[in-house]
Amino acid sequence: MALLEGNKVIWMLLIQHRGSLISEKLKKRSQRRRARRSKNLRYRKPGNPNKKKPTGWLAPSLMHRVETTMTWVKRLIKFSPVESISMELVRFDTQLIQNPEISGTEYQQGELAGYELREYLLEKWHHQCAYCGQTNTPLEIEHIHPKSKGGSDRVSNLTVACTKCNQIKSNQDVKDFLSGKPELLKRILTQARSPLKDAFSVNSCRWKLFNSLKTKGLEVTIGSGGQTKFNRRKQQLPKAHCIDAACVGEVNQLNFQTTQALVAICKGQGGRQKAAVNKYGYPIRYNPLKPIKGWNSGDLALNIETGEVGRVNPRSKSNSFNFTVPGQKAKSVHVSKLKVVHQKDGYTYTFCPQLSIKVEENVV
Repeated sequence: MALLEGNKVIWMLLIQHRGSLISEKLKKRSQRRRARRSKNLRYRKPGNPNKKKPTGWLAPSLMHRVETTMTWVKRLIKFSPVESISMELVRFDTQLIQNPEISGTEYQQGELAGYELREYLLEKWHHQCAYCGQTNTPLEIEHIHPKSKGGSDRVSNLTVACTKCNQIKSNQDVKDFLSGKPELLKRILTQARSPLKDAFSVNSCRWKLFNSLKTKGLEVTIGSGGQTKFNRRKQQLPKAHCIDAACVGEVNQLNFQTTQALVAICKGQGGRQKAAVNKYGYPIRYNPLKPIKGWNSGDLALNIETGEVGRVNPRSKSNSFNFTVPGQKAKSVHVSKLKVVHQKDGYTYTFCPQLSIKVEENVV
């Protein structure tokens, strides 16, 4: 996420979602409920099997992405005069990538030709050579089963490889090329058939997010992932999600007034469960009610003695709280030496390393 004033980028944000954690917790809840029906515990009737999901329903892990993004959009609208929003409506056009013949010449011969496919493959293969695992090197699109021996141009038959591996493999079949490395061969064939999960996750919730943004009454412009990469490459900018956000849609030359992005890590507001249980479902301890002495777990505080800012974890039976500064071990600090900086809002904050962006010299 990035905030622009004209062609000036004045603020950047990276959001770390917790969709995988939500999915894992729902799975554990389902397992406990299922076990309760077969063990000698309080019986719980199964849910209604005919219950229908409403139109536009999304899995909680996907809906979390939409709600988190909308939370930050509302905050920006509240504190800054936002006039329009740009959004990547399609991270990757997966239908076009799988079958390029479905579209006209704009994708095949225009200035964006190959960007959608190449970006998809780089993400799918984690920006490293499929054969030797080398990173931070120019990668080329390579046919797993060579075209000279009947291989197709479908994305399931494509990978990325460094120049050296690509030249050594030449037009060999991948089974012949990796005949002495059966484990690597199996991994490549399996990964080639599997889709890019992140792309499908973004594509699944894109319309929900788009319609939610339109309810704010602002102009919403859209673009694709390939167009974003084209804009970033044209301006020779480094790869980062916050920079990609500034390059969405129709973009002219950007002037960055900041080289650091705020990182917001989703932690949630905490559960309502009063007792922590073991793997058998029996309570092992009882959690105290919050707040404790006016503090909640996750509040940010200033240590008056040292001037450090850290995260607070209050204790119910002591006046000394756990105080954690990023990059350091937790230590005990008396509550009288702590001053509130930011109350818990479901996120923890940090800054990403400085990005290699040229900043205007006249900006202080």
